[in-house]
Amino acid sequence: MQTTIKQVIHSANQIILGKDHKIRLALCCLLARGHLLIEDIPGVGKTTLAHTLAKLLGLQYQRIQFTSDILPADILGASVFDAKNLEFKFHPGPVFNQMVLADEINRATPKAQSALLEAMEEHQVTVEGKTYPLPEPFFVIATQNPSHQIGTFPLPESQLDRFLMRIELGYPDAAAERALLLGENRSHLISTLPVMLAPDVLQTIQQQITQVFASEALLDYCQALIALTRESPDYASGLSPRGGLALLRAAKAWAFMDSRDAVLPEDIQAVLAAVVGHRLRYGNQDAEAVVAPLLKMAVY
Repeated sequence: MQTTIKQVIHSANQIILGKDHKIRLALCCLLARGHLLIEDIPGVGKTTLAHTLAKLLGLQYQRIQFTSDILPADILGASVFDAKNLEFKFHPGPVFNQMVLADEINRATPKAQSALLEAMEEHQVTVEGKTYPLPEPFFVIATQNPSHQIGTFPLPESQLDRFLMRIELGYPDAAAERALLLGENRSHLISTLPVMLAPDVLQTIQQQITQVFASEALLDYCQALIALTRESPDYASGLSPRGGLALLRAAKAWAFMDSRDAVLPEDIQAVLAAVVGHRLRYGNQDAEAVVAPLLKMAVY
C-alpha cells in the first residue's frame, strides 16, 4: 500500500511542481477521510491539484464554480415535476460525486456555502424532507481566495471546522517555475495520468489507518497541545473535541504514509499547522505562526 501511495505522490509531483510537502498533506487529508480547504491567490494550481488527485484515485469528479448568485439547489439538486407520471422526481445535483471541487467557495453567499454542511459531516443531503446518501468515498476539496480580495464572503467557523485541513500552495520556486514555463499545459498532462489507487483500495486504506496505534504517552502529548490552546490567552478559543480528533486522525494517516503502524510526536507536528491553523485565531497570523507556540512544547 505504501509503495502505491509513494507512486501517487510522485505522479502528482509531475503535475504540481515543487510542492511535495503540500501534496503529501493533501493526500494525507483524503486518506484520513477528511475534506480539504486550499486557500491562496488565483493561478497557483489549486484546481489543478484537486483534479490531479481525483484522476490518480479514480474518483468520480465534479467541479462546482461558486459565484454570488449560486443557489443551494444548484449544488444539491431539486425535485422537478414529471408530467408523464404526474409526480415530482428528484434530480441529483453535482454534489452526488465522489470528489467535489467547490471552486472559490467564499465567492458564494453564506446560504449557498451552508448547502455543503450536511454533506461534509453526514455524507448525505436532505432535500424537501427526504434524505439521500452520497457515494463513498466522498470528499470535498474547496478552494478560496484570500479574504481581502473583492467579492468574498468569509467562511464561518462552523464551516471551517468541517475541513480536516487547510493548506496554501504559494508561489513555485525558480526551478519549478522555469519547468512550468518550458513544459506542457498541466491540464493536458492530467488527462494522461493513470488510476493508481482505486476507490475500493482507498476505502481499505482508510480502514487500516484507523488501526494505527497511538500510545498513552502520545495521547498525553496530543491532549497537552489541545489543553494549551484552551488555556493560552494568545488564542481566542481553543480546539474543540472534533479538532482534537481531527489532529489524531491526520497524524495516524501521516504515520501510515511513512510505513509505520504507530504514531510518533513528529507525525502530530507534521500535520499540526494544516489541521489547527484554521481552527484557532491568533491575530492575523498565518498557520505556521498560529502553531509556533504549540511546537515549542516539549514532547510529553
